[in-house]
Amino acid sequence: FVFTLILSFHNLLRNTTFLTDKDVIYMCPFNGPVKGRVYITNYRLYLRSVENDPVVILNVPLGVISRIEKMGGASSRGENSYGLDITCKDMRNLRFALKQEGHSRRDIFEVLTKYAFPHLFCILQLFFAFVNEEKFSENGWMVYNPMSEYRRQGLPNERWRVTFINEHYGLCDTYPSLLVVPYNATDDDLKKVAAFRSRNRIPVLSWIHPETQAVIMRCSQPLVGMSGKRNKDDERYLDIIREANGQISKLTIYDARPNVNAVANKATGGGYEGEDAYPNAELFFLDIHNIHVMRESLKKLKDIVYPNVEESHWLSSLESTHWLEHIKLVLTGAIQVADKVSSGRSSVLVHCSDGWDRTAQLTSLAMLMLDSYYRTIEGFEVLVQKEWISFGHKFASRIGHGDKNHADADRSPIFLQFIDCVWQMSKQFPTAFEFNEQFLITILDHLYSCRFGTFLYNSEFLREKEKVAEKTLSLWSLVNSEKSKYTNPFYSKEVNRALYPVASMRHLELWVNYYIRWNPRIRQQPNPVEQRYMELLALRDDYIRRLEELQITNNSKIPNSSASSTSPSQMVSQVQTHF
Repeated sequence: FVFTLILSFHNLLRNTTFLTDKDVIYMCPFNGPVKGRVYITNYRLYLRSVENDPVVILNVPLGVISRIEKMGGASSRGENSYGLDITCKDMRNLRFALKQEGHSRRDIFEVLTKYAFPHLFCILQLFFAFVNEEKFSENGWMVYNPMSEYRRQGLPNERWRVTFINEHYGLCDTYPSLLVVPYNATDDDLKKVAAFRSRNRIPVLSWIHPETQAVIMRCSQPLVGMSGKRNKDDERYLDIIREANGQISKLTIYDARPNVNAVANKATGGGYEGEDAYPNAELFFLDIHNIHVMRESLKKLKDIVYPNVEESHWLSSLESTHWLEHIKLVLTGAIQVADKVSSGRSSVLVHCSDGWDRTAQLTSLAMLMLDSYYRTIEGFEVLVQKEWISFGHKFASRIGHGDKNHADADRSPIFLQFIDCVWQMSKQFPTAFEFNEQFLITILDHLYSCRFGTFLYNSEFLREKEKVAEKTLSLWSLVNSEKSKYTNPFYSKEVNRALYPVASMRHLELWVNYYIRWNPRIRQQPNPVEQRYMELLALRDDYIRRLEELQITNNSKIPNSSASSTSPSQMVSQVQTHF
């Protein structure tokens, strides 16, 4: 594993372009001033200390940088008062002191600005993903095929059909090209419904229950407005959805927003499904706050975890961020969606305002709770590709890829919240997920890094226009080429088992290994049982390798021997191991 990691690192190094290097003093919040040399390539900022033992190393992909500020001026006289402050998207802040002579600061500032913020120069090809020539044994772009995923769900069938009305993104430019809709709704019906839904994001199928045939649908808010407009086509379409699963129950609509926010949206032309217009539907508000509230919550969380954690007021400080409270509300909403589909045997429709933030959180988490396939490594990749990437979560806007405007109101940690919710579930059900914590952290690291094309741009339409799948590599190429690194050793496959996590504050916890991982004093110790299990797996792999070598040696000595067709790995797998 370590050898593979070293090879991977050198593979990446060969594909980067060296830009500059300078002597600096890294103002480490944990160890004090650290003399070192900083190297900048078109992918990363890399610092290595020159006097410390053990060596201090910083490794920061340029895509992670949110803000670069000059510290001090020509008249600055204090020690280490002249340099650069760098704010990162992954909970870090970095400060480098430089000498005033030699234009060291100017050189670093200009290089970092050019490659960390290519939007500033309107040269998006400066994203490292577009020049990354790494080689992987797996092609991650092949992971998700929408038709294959719908077939896995048993679609199309006599009640649901695949439509290509959005093949060229003419109906909705933030939706995927392939959609699943009720069999009894024509493409003309869909066009009429689109006119009454925000951004033309009509109700479409995300998932169908294999037994109850109840479905999870997603869309955006109806354009009701202050005057309480109605649309007969939209009302009829929701009735068709309700009837499609053969149950007589009402269609359940989950509006992710707080009630007061949904009412306020009427003033800007939006709104919600009123009882008079939709008598065969029941509406529930889930009280999940908007992107601005979530952004402020994460900002407060960062303030209490980096660089230092205040022990004496830790619990009250954590509570004041409301971060875990928001996680609780998202999980609670997803549990309601999943339970209504499974136990209530009722089809549900999920939306927020535009249907690409809170909606994606709720549908994907509910699907994760109901469908064990999504709890495998491949299945989770499919889930992210489908519910987040293809359905137009605005990754470029929410993360701010290559954009210098760190105060942009569009930025928000919506996808981070989703991954946090997944981690909370994995803590409560430690054997239910094929992937481990490192898998989730790797996804978040490359959400920002711009090393892969997976999370670039806001929609499938824009990614196709920029030929992202042709010109860049997929994050899943990296993951699937070294799956053992991301595999949960305790995974126990259980088909069709629904998981309902406990979404109470007593059972939720802060994800220390992600949010506080940069603090060497607080980093959690690895699980000793898991560590021992991994050691035994490595030992097993070593025995398999030795057996294969012995078999090759024996076969070469006896050319005419009729060697057993059983491979060493098969031989080992036939022996029951109790670890």
